[in-house]
Amino acid sequence: MSGSGSVRVLVVNAGSSSLKLTLLDGDDQVIAARELDARGDLDQAAVRDALSAGLDAADAIGHRIVHGGEQFVAAVRVDAEVEAALRALTDLAPLHQPKSLTALDAVSAQLPKIPAVARFDTAFHAGLPPAAATYALPAAWRERWPIRRYGFHGLSHSWVARQAPQMLKRPPGGLRLVSCHLGAGASLCAITDGRSVDTTMGFTPLEGLVMATRSGNVDPGLPLWLLQHTGITEGELASALEHDSGLKGLAGSGDMRIVLARAGDGDAASTLALEVWAHRLRGLIAGMTAALGGLDALIFTGGIGERSAPLRARAVQGLGFLGLAIDAERNQTAHGDRELTADGAMTRTLVIKAREDLEIARQTRTVLTSW
Repeated sequence: MSGSGSVRVLVVNAGSSSLKLTLLDGDDQVIAARELDARGDLDQAAVRDALSAGLDAADAIGHRIVHGGEQFVAAVRVDAEVEAALRALTDLAPLHQPKSLTALDAVSAQLPKIPAVARFDTAFHAGLPPAAATYALPAAWRERWPIRRYGFHGLSHSWVARQAPQMLKRPPGGLRLVSCHLGAGASLCAITDGRSVDTTMGFTPLEGLVMATRSGNVDPGLPLWLLQHTGITEGELASALEHDSGLKGLAGSGDMRIVLARAGDGDAASTLALEVWAHRLRGLIAGMTAALGGLDALIFTGGIGERSAPLRARAVQGLGFLGLAIDAERNQTAHGDRELTADGAMTRTLVIKAREDLEIARQTRTVLTSW
């Protein structure tokens, strides 16, 4: 495929509860988009109907794949060998990889002649420095098994790495950014020179921040104690950490909007949930800043990061020692990429709309242009 300027890309973004299909023209303008329910088995007929309603006018397909393992550190054209390798990685992401592969199969079945490219959430973190990527576990384990900190949300963080320098009117070189992708799943990334140098998710998406239903960091001795002393099974433990912890475990709901509303009505459990959420977030922002040796800008992205002024204010509260302060009026601005920095603050604060679709589309064109 020669040239990429006019290539229309169908972006396939499979999440835990939805399948987003977005057709972008050569200028990255949305031609058509559909979102399908994917909480259970993906409805093949619904995929077929969605594609036949204008989304099939694509020259290329770009798939978001959660895990690339150690093998896939950049976007790659999908063929039978690549697909087999992706299936072999399912054990590393058993809750997420199957969703991506089911979507790949469903779309490929309907559009078999259109070239497909896989873009990986882990790829942006593939170059983490050894100190940030390595767990302090026995060498024999690390040599025998693919044990390392992989990181996730790489498509979102790489978009921030691309957009923030433009908003700040500074070159990427030497620019120190902390990207906060805050949504049902959440992670931070320390970025300098446009590269990820640290992140809060690790071997799995469970590590790091308190999330909607995921625990985030816990003492590794705690799950071991539960297995040894309570009769809980491995399956029950895994399900609880993934689906019944986080905000849901603390407040009874994983929906941050509900938690905020209940806290506003004086509910003690919801108030505690917000305090725990913000405490963990602030501590890890400071940790990411330490990995960078300083901070030039803090960026909020993701559903919560983009839309919740109260939670952005809560996140920055207490981080004045990093030079952070946000303007209350600017923080209430409703939509789009924008700056929140208070007058006189030494460190800037931005909101950048998550555009994983654009990141996938651009990488898809790059791969196919060089094919």
